[in-house]
Amino acid sequence: MRYNVHMNTQEILKTLAELYPDAKPALHFSSPYELLVAVILSAQCTDERVNKVTAVLFAEHNTPSSMLQLSAQELERYIYSCGFYRNKAAHILSASRDIMEKYGGEVPSTLEELQTLAGVGRKTANVVYSVAFGGDAIAVDTHVFRVANRLGLAEGKTPEAVERGLMQAIPQNLWSASHHYLIWHGRRVCHSQRPACGECALAPLCKYRKQHP
Repeated sequence: MRYNVHMNTQEILKTLAELYPDAKPALHFSSPYELLVAVILSAQCTDERVNKVTAVLFAEHNTPSSMLQLSAQELERYIYSCGFYRNKAAHILSASRDIMEKYGGEVPSTLEELQTLAGVGRKTANVVYSVAFGGDAIAVDTHVFRVANRLGLAEGKTPEAVERGLMQAIPQNLWSASHHYLIWHGRRVCHSQRPACGECALAPLCKYRKQHP
């Protein structure tokens, strides 16, 4: 049985790689710090909206030191349209302060250090570690969580459980790429409310499809 699961995973990953050869982050950034801020802003907000906000914000404040020149209220005005702006402003300023005081103004490059930053949870740390520093990690957002469960790649009721399952099912050198494949598939085909199973190339391999013919 384990062999069949392994072969199914291989076929799913092969198909995803063929479907989305150009899969990459949708957030716009030019430094690890910009990516960190953008990921914090992206919680429960579209990447398109975040990119519009950061285009203005980063034109004037794209380093921890320049960000800390803003008061919480001033930063909130920049990021208001991203939602949850008070919490996000507090997290960005706290993380910026930690970067300046603990890491000499540079975003730390390990998962462990990233998670010491105020307001930075495991998902945000995984994204920054993977995308900015080339580390092997799988960040489980709502798309990854949904698609992994539906495909049967990893089943779990929490993002942490799904992350552990994906790390066991997928070879480590494919973790980061697979993260982007699953996000793109979730956005384009495997929608939350009405998954487009009829046009999905993964339908023959999908656990959800077999349960909902």
